[in-house]
Amino acid sequence: MENNKQSQDNIISELWVKYFPYWPIFLLMVLLAIGSAWLILRIKHPVYEAQATLMIKDEKKGIGEAKMMEGLDLLSTKKIIENEIEVLKSRKLLSQVVGELRLYAPVYEKSEWTDIPVYASSPIQIEARNPDSIISAERIAIKIDLKKNKVIIQDKEYSINEWVNTDWGTLKFSTHYHNYDTSKVYYFSLVHPKKVVQNLFSKLSIVTASKLSSVIYLKLRDQEPSRAEDILNSLLRAYDLAVINDKNALAANTLSFLDDRLQFVSQGLDSIEKSLQQYRERKGAIDISSQGKLFLQNVSQNDQKLSEVNMKLAILGQIEQYLFSKDGKNGIVPTNLGFDEPVLANLLTKLYDLELQYEKLRKTTGENNPEAVALFDQIQKIKPNILQYVRSQKQSLSLEKSNLYATNVGYNSLLKALPKQEQDIVEISREQNIKSSIYSFLLQRREETALSHSATLSDSRVVDKAEYSPDPVGFGSKVVYFIAIFLACAIAAGLITAREFFTNTILFRHEIEASTNYPVISDIMFVKSKSPIVIQKGKASFISEQFRLLRTSIAYLNSNGKGKKILVTSSIPKEGKSFVAANLALTLAAGGKKVVLLEFDLSSPTLASKLDICASKGISNYLNGEVMIEDVIQRIGEYDNLFLLTAGTLPPDPSELILSDRTGQLLRYLEVQYDYIIVDSAPVGVLSDGYVLAKHCDATLYIVRHGHTPKKMLQRLEENNKINELRNIGIVFNGINSRGYAGKKYGYSHGYSYSYGYGYQNAYLKSHKKQDTIQS
Repeated sequence: MENNKQSQDNIISELWVKYFPYWPIFLLMVLLAIGSAWLILRIKHPVYEAQATLMIKDEKKGIGEAKMMEGLDLLSTKKIIENEIEVLKSRKLLSQVVGELRLYAPVYEKSEWTDIPVYASSPIQIEARNPDSIISAERIAIKIDLKKNKVIIQDKEYSINEWVNTDWGTLKFSTHYHNYDTSKVYYFSLVHPKKVVQNLFSKLSIVTASKLSSVIYLKLRDQEPSRAEDILNSLLRAYDLAVINDKNALAANTLSFLDDRLQFVSQGLDSIEKSLQQYRERKGAIDISSQGKLFLQNVSQNDQKLSEVNMKLAILGQIEQYLFSKDGKNGIVPTNLGFDEPVLANLLTKLYDLELQYEKLRKTTGENNPEAVALFDQIQKIKPNILQYVRSQKQSLSLEKSNLYATNVGYNSLLKALPKQEQDIVEISREQNIKSSIYSFLLQRREETALSHSATLSDSRVVDKAEYSPDPVGFGSKVVYFIAIFLACAIAAGLITAREFFTNTILFRHEIEASTNYPVISDIMFVKSKSPIVIQKGKASFISEQFRLLRTSIAYLNSNGKGKKILVTSSIPKEGKSFVAANLALTLAAGGKKVVLLEFDLSSPTLASKLDICASKGISNYLNGEVMIEDVIQRIGEYDNLFLLTAGTLPPDPSELILSDRTGQLLRYLEVQYDYIIVDSAPVGVLSDGYVLAKHCDATLYIVRHGHTPKKMLQRLEENNKINELRNIGIVFNGINSRGYAGKKYGYSHGYSYSYGYGYQNAYLKSHKKQDTIQS
């Protein structure tokens, strides 16, 4: 627990130290974010959400209807709730809503920042005679003159409540809200209904209450809460009307089928009754004996069963004809005419629902719509199953019909035993009973269908009409400001991190440690100073303490503990190696050591000028054999134990001169006379002088300057050192500057700001560019 708390504290401390130095950037970004949030809140209008609740009779979910309701609604079919959600979001219903509420012609009120949509308080309503043919337009200024009963648009007057021809189509302007502010300026726009439908489709949300529920929630967000309510209520009315229209279509087709059958049976019944009357008139009144009555009763029952079988076969024939039709427009097959086959009824209901959905999609989105194609595939798959079931039923009914005919043959043998005239009367009465029973059955079914047709009960029920929330939805002003401030800080932190991550120079100590295994033995801060010498005798400072730490660290560079000859070099110019060499020598001398400083940078020497020493004869003159060693050694300032060998006369080829044997003789001689020998050489990334001198030295101080040393140079250090060895390397991180704008408190703020000039800088740039080109 304590470890977790300590880890969290460490993370917070690291973030604070890393980003607080850039507080002005964060402050600027936060101020910009607050200003942007304020502007957004002024421009953006609040959004309200309206919600309605609808319960749908689902064949998979919920409970069935009451028996009384089922009796009144014989044509009702249970729905699949997922399909009904798609129907509710269909473009056909949404188009009806757009047309009913005239959403293609919104009215706006001009405001200081942006136009405000007005719906309930709009002084005018615009209706198009043919909405699909209107020409789209934006921000059309409109003025209302109630005295003249006219509207003025672009200096043209149009009558109110009349169809008028305009530049955008035939429109009708109707007054809507009389108590409006006449000083306000109003605009209206004309948008193609398809675009409005598309926008409405994207904003409409329809979800189920739960997986096992048949209740669905319809939600819509809009800037005008009353408009959102009206849209949802209008959609519910359109959906309810569409359901009733579908049921009416089913009932109409069923009634048409029943009327045709009733007419046919009625003609047959009339013909039989006339035949019976004529026979009685011709033969006289003949009574049927008890044996004939018994026969007539038994055969009537058998004939009734035979009639029912024939009726079922006729229905199955109609279904088969419907399934074989190419265009599928032969009407809807009735399935509730006494044919008690629930499997077939369910299959036909599914087929009917699928075809209705396919027709809706085909008319609104076209046949190539993916949803329409999927529905068409389902229709083609379910039809063979229905056809197979129909043929199986027809086969069973044909066998039953054959059995009934066989029974009738037995009854006919009994009929022959009766007298001739009684046989005729029984036969005619038998046909009359058959036709009468069929007629009664069809008439009963027709009345039931007519009752269901007149009931016009919907398969859904509105639980709650649309109501909008009293408070706006979405983010409040406080949340918007919080998000703006958070994003501002995140962007500022991202920019700072990206800037430091993508820079190609060394900025942090951990980058040095990641690039090489050589130890970082000292950090030298950046300090603004007119003089390159920051170590003053008798004066204490923070940077002088850092050089004292460096003085302590160099004792551990050489494993044998000597480390008298120290080479100071770097990768490229202007990294501060001469600055470090001079101030390190002064620090060693201040500690009582006898120190000699060698200006071995024969290409661009700067040590003499930094120490304010007159550069006359020096190392180059000794190496050329012009002078003796004692002639070039000079004492530095107020220190009795600090000496300097200047570069001397600059040679034309310093590298060849350093390769001479006198270089080794010089260093061996000085090693005997002095405690420390500090050798300031040229950068090894530019010239090879440092590698030549490294053979004579015990240790190497490799200078890396903050924000100046390329990362690539440091990454190549170990590779290059395998070929040309620098002995006992210790890295000095020089010129570490403060991060951001926090000054000395955060980050490092001391170092050296003296300008380093090198005559071979151009040579370095050319060679470095060439080297990068080759490696890349």
